[in-house]
Amino acid sequence: MQTADFHFDLPADLIAQTPAPRRQDSRLMLLHRESGQTEHRLFPDFLEYISAGDVVVLNNSRVIPARLRAVNPVTGGKFEMLLLTENAPNDWWCLMYPGARARVGLEIQLQESGGGLSAIHAVVLEKNSKGHRRISFKGLPDIGQVLDRFGEVPLPPYIHRAQGPTEQDRERYQTVFAEPAGSVAAPTAGLHFTTELLDAIRSRGALVCSITLHVGPGTFAPVKAETLEAHTMHEECYELPGETADMVETARQSGKRIFAVGTTAVRVLESVAGLHGGRLAPGKGRTNIFIHPPFSFQIVDALLTNFHLSRSTLLMLVSAFAAPGTTRGRDLVLSAYAEAIRERYRFFSYGDAMLVL
Repeated sequence: MQTADFHFDLPADLIAQTPAPRRQDSRLMLLHRESGQTEHRLFPDFLEYISAGDVVVLNNSRVIPARLRAVNPVTGGKFEMLLLTENAPNDWWCLMYPGARARVGLEIQLQESGGGLSAIHAVVLEKNSKGHRRISFKGLPDIGQVLDRFGEVPLPPYIHRAQGPTEQDRERYQTVFAEPAGSVAAPTAGLHFTTELLDAIRSRGALVCSITLHVGPGTFAPVKAETLEAHTMHEECYELPGETADMVETARQSGKRIFAVGTTAVRVLESVAGLHGGRLAPGKGRTNIFIHPPFSFQIVDALLTNFHLSRSTLLMLVSAFAAPGTTRGRDLVLSAYAEAIRERYRFFSYGDAMLVL
């Protein structure tokens, strides 16, 4: 299929710049795969579609304050760093801006949150084929332990803050069930949940479990290749716990449904199933699975997700899920998106949600 097939125009005022005043105020569009029909609800109505024995799978990755600011103490030149992958304590791959001045051997000094210079230095060790820089931090045991002091919430590029991220962003750009740190972007479908709603799901006899997929900046990147087959998918680290694998396999054997909260949960479950002949086995790894039409899903029965960027891999995954094994899902999803625009749904990370059943 052509990348251009997944283009849609979105009015700028529907790009959500702030979260809903309360998590339960988010709207929920239902897309029924068999009929193509849609319904308009509020997010807490998600409960109505959960039955006893069903399994809800969350991505519990925690967003780190991954954006750092630094200064060249010799020239006064300013730099911005986005931490991507930790190799070891104080050893990270990152994106740097401006990249042209981030030469190997450069040593810069981190800024405090108030703008003053800290005692922490960063040295550029190498550059890879993607333009990422490997950075070594000096002046403390582990930069990862002080990111709350020096780092900023790495908001998506379409969320604009004149003075940088706010305290509300630090709280709300994080799921209430976040645990292991490692993402530079939130698993946004999970942002709608409260602890009370999760308790209500369990009270219905459903099971709630987690996978971990540390979301990288590639999640925001549009597909630039002319065809889907020519696109190289970004790679991300995941973990599938044994408890989650057992819950899902038991539910499947009992004919219960598996609800994936977000495209990241889908990617982990379907990646692992692809490695083990359609079954789940616990373990850790890295995945670059690119799910697009046509794709046959082995694990996931229902998908809760947000409204995604035009030409993004996330939109393509949702389109594949809307009509598994065929290419019809693209038309179903873009039709639903057109309706969401008419109904003034809010799009992207801080926006409303869609449940595909």
